[in-house]
Amino acid sequence: MKIRVVSSREEMPNLDQNEKVIHLAFRPSNKDIFTLVQRCPKVEVIQLPSSYKRTVSKSIEMFLDMQNIKLIEGDVWGHRKDINEYYSVSNEIKEKIKDLRSKGNSNEKIAETLARESKLNKEMLLYIQSKM
Repeated sequence: MKIRVVSSREEMPNLDQNEKVIHLAFRPSNKDIFTLVQRCPKVEVIQLPSSYKRTVSKSIEMFLDMQNIKLIEGDVWGHRKDINEYYSVSNEIKEKIKDLRSKGNSNEKIAETLARESKLNKEMLLYIQSKM
């Protein structure tokens, strides 16, 4: 799974329309969110750093909810945008999820365990599990 990292609003017109998971590394305005959803109609998840997520308006949260788009808090630690515009979830994480599932762990428990071990947060890990 790949997470598209968007560093500025100037990048949004160039996004692939098939993007499903997007991390916004800038503080988006309401207009930015509307533009993003319009540009990428298949988007399922928008991830924002915690300080930015706290500033998102209730109307945008309701809009995203009506569009069935998850707004989650998190970061892509250690990602170098100048090298690659995507943050890739490693196969190692996917294998650990499969292994922990086979041992009878709940999705919640798996997310808590891997959040401590990986650079991904619990909400993103729950989303990844839902797609496996």
